[in-house]
Amino acid sequence: MVDADQARLAEFLGAGQPKVLDQWTEAAGRGVSDRISPAELRRELAEILSLTVAVQAGQGEATAGPRRAGLQERSRARYGFSPRETAATVLSLKEAVYSQLADSVELLPAYLGFTRFVDDLGLQTFEAFVGAREQIIADQAESMLELSTPVVRLWDGIIAVPLVGTLDSARTQLVMEKMLEALVATEAEHAVIDITGVPTVDTEVAQHLLKTVVAARLMGADCIITGIRPQIAYTIVSLGIEFGDVLTKQTLADGLAHALSRSGLKVVPA
Repeated sequence: MVDADQARLAEFLGAGQPKVLDQWTEAAGRGVSDRISPAELRRELAEILSLTVAVQAGQGEATAGPRRAGLQERSRARYGFSPRETAATVLSLKEAVYSQLADSVELLPAYLGFTRFVDDLGLQTFEAFVGAREQIIADQAESMLELSTPVVRLWDGIIAVPLVGTLDSARTQLVMEKMLEALVATEAEHAVIDITGVPTVDTEVAQHLLKTVVAARLMGADCIITGIRPQIAYTIVSLGIEFGDVLTKQTLADGLAHALSRSGLKVVPA
C-alpha cells in the first residue's frame, strides 16, 4: 500500500529522473571509470532507477529493484570491483535523490522511508556480489583442478597421469575418473601414474591411488605408479599401507620402458 508521502516522492522522482540519474552516475562513477564506461554505468543505473521509481509508486514488486541490482552486481564481481565499491554504487543513490529534494521540506518524511529502501537494496546487492564472487572462485578452482590433472598419451596403448602438487580426496577421485575415461577412449592397456611432483601422500590418498589401480585392472589395464620419493616411501611404510602387488618404478621413464616392454616393444639407441 502506497501512502500519500510515498506517492508524492514517486511523482517527484519520476519528473526529475534524468537529473537524479545524472547525479547518481557521477557519484557512482568516482574511482571506477577505469573498469566501466560512463555510458554503460548510466545504462545499468537507469534500469535500476526506473524499477525503484515504479516500486515507490506501487507499480512494481518490492523485490524488483534488488533483483535487477543483484544481476548487475554479479557482473561487478567478474569485473573485479571491491565490496566497498559495490555497496557505494547503490548507496550513492541516496545522495543523488537528496540533492534534488533538499529544498522540498514536505518530502523529507517520505525520503526517510526511501533511504531505508535503498539501504535494503544495498544489502541485497552486496549479498549478490559475495555470492557471485564465491561462485567465481569455485569455478576457477574447478578449472584449475581439471588443468592440474592431465591425462596424456605416451604411446599406442600407453597413457600417463603426471601429478603435481597436493593430492586430496577430491583430486584423487578426479584422477580416477579421468584416467578411466582415457582408458576407454584410447583403448590403452597400460597406465602410468607419476607422483614425482607430489610432496606428501597420506593414508586416504594412498587408498584412493590403490582403488584407481584396482579400477584400471577391472578394465583390463595394467597400472604402474612411478616417482615415489624417499619421504613418501617412508611415510607409506610408517602408516602401514600395503601396496601389495601394485607395480612401482622409480621414474616416469622407467615406467614407460616397462610398459613398452610389456607391449612387446623396446627403446634402442639411434
